[in-house]
Amino acid sequence: MPRNAATWLSAAGLALAVCANSGMAAAKEADPVTLQALIGNPDDFTLTANSRVRYETLDGQARAGFRSAEDLVSLRTIVSAEYHSGNLRLGAELWDSRAFGIDTGGIVGPNEINTVEMVQAYATLALPGALGKGSTASLQAGRMMLNIGSRRLIAADDYRNTTNGYTGLRADAKLKDGTTATALYVLPQIRLPEDIASLRSGKIQMDRENFDTQLWGLFVARPNVIGRTMAELAYVGLAERDAPGRLTRDRNLDTFSARLMADPKPRRFDFEVEAMYQTGTTSNGTAATASKLDVSAWFAHADVGYSFPGKLKARLSVEYDYASGDGPGGKYGRFDTLYGMRRADFVPSGIYAAVGRANISTPGVRFEFAPGKRIEGFVAWHPMWLANSRDAFSTSGVRDATGASGSFAGHSIDSRFRWWAIPKRLRADINASLLLKGRFLENAPNAPRTGNTRYLSTALTAFF
Repeated sequence: MPRNAATWLSAAGLALAVCANSGMAAAKEADPVTLQALIGNPDDFTLTANSRVRYETLDGQARAGFRSAEDLVSLRTIVSAEYHSGNLRLGAELWDSRAFGIDTGGIVGPNEINTVEMVQAYATLALPGALGKGSTASLQAGRMMLNIGSRRLIAADDYRNTTNGYTGLRADAKLKDGTTATALYVLPQIRLPEDIASLRSGKIQMDRENFDTQLWGLFVARPNVIGRTMAELAYVGLAERDAPGRLTRDRNLDTFSARLMADPKPRRFDFEVEAMYQTGTTSNGTAATASKLDVSAWFAHADVGYSFPGKLKARLSVEYDYASGDGPGGKYGRFDTLYGMRRADFVPSGIYAAVGRANISTPGVRFEFAPGKRIEGFVAWHPMWLANSRDAFSTSGVRDATGASGSFAGHSIDSRFRWWAIPKRLRADINASLLLKGRFLENAPNAPRTGNTRYLSTALTAFF
C-alpha cells in the first residue's frame, strides 16, 4: 500500500476513535452492548471478540537483507468462546491475522499473516483439593496459548499480528501456602502457509504441529520467601529435528532459570532479577552435513524501580539485560530465547524486530505512568553493546566476523502510549522507537547504509 494511503487510513481510524468517544459521552453510564449480552448472558457460556487495525512504518532499516523502508497495514480479529460445567471447561479461540499491501522482498511473512486459524481448542479439568486442603489444581489438553513465568522463554506474543500456539498438555497446581507449579509438554504450532503467493492471496491453511519440534518444562514459584519477594525456579527443554521440506539447526537445548521479584507498590522500591543458563547441542547450520556444537549460553535481567505517590502513578526504574553471543571456540555461545516475548523488555516486534534477547549487553532507564484508568505509557532509553563483537548483533543479522567494527551498536529510545477512547470498548495505541546507530551498525560489512532507524505504529482495538 502506498505510504500516503496507509497514513491516511491510520489517521482516519484515530479520528474515528475521537468521534466515537464524543458520540458516546452521554451514554457512558449505560452498560456496553457486548456479544455476551447479545446471546442473553448465559451463566455457563462466554463469548468475546476483539479486532485491531494497525499501521506501521519503518525508515532506516537496521536488519541486514531487507529494504530500507517498510509500511504495513494489518488487521487482527480474535473470537473466543468457553463453555463450563462443574469442573470442566471447553474453550476455543479463532485468530484471523491479515496484512495489506504485501510487496515481494519485504519483511512480511507468516509472523504477520495467519488467516482463520483455531489457535486454541482445549479442555480443562479443575481438581480442587487434589493436593490437600486449600489446594487447587487443573489439567489442560489440546491447542492452547501459553504465558509462563516471566514470559522470556515461553509466551503468546500479543504485539505481533500473529501469536505463538502450542498443542499438548499442561498441569497447574497451587498449594495452601501460595506455592504454584506449572508443568507442560507441548508441540509448538508451525504457522502456515509460508510462501508469499499464498500469504498474499489470503489462502487458508491450518497450522500444524508434529513431534519434530517438542517443548516441555516445569516452573515452580513461591511467594513471600523474603518479605514480599517471590522466588521462581524453572527448567525448559526443546528438541528439534529436520522434517520433510523444513531444515532446522537440530536444537536440543536445556535451559535453567532462577528469578526473584517484588511487585511495584506506591512509595516503595521493587525489583526483578532473573538468570538463565542454557546447555545442550545445536548444528552450526541447517544443512544435513552441518556439524554439531555443544551449547553454553546465558542470559540475565535485573531492574530496580520506585513507584511515586500521586495521580500520575509514575514509576522510574533502571535495568540491565545481557544475552550471550557466539565467538571463536568449540562451543556455541549465542543465547536462544526459544518462544519468549520481546516487547516488554526491548522494542516492538512487527516490522521492526531488530533488538531481542541475543548477543546484547544493555543498561537502561525506564519511566512509566498511568494517570487514571484510561491512559498509560512509558519511555525507555537503552545504550546497546554486543556481548560478543564477532557475532551478529541481537536479532539484526548484522555481523563482523573479525570484530573490527567494535561492539557499540547504538542508542535505543522507545515509547508507548495507550488511551481508552471508550473504556473497555475502544483503545488507541501509539508505539514510537528511534535507533541512533553506533559504530557497529554503521560500519559492519553487511550493515544497511540507511541512517538511523525510525519506527512508528498506530492502532485501534475494538472489544466486543
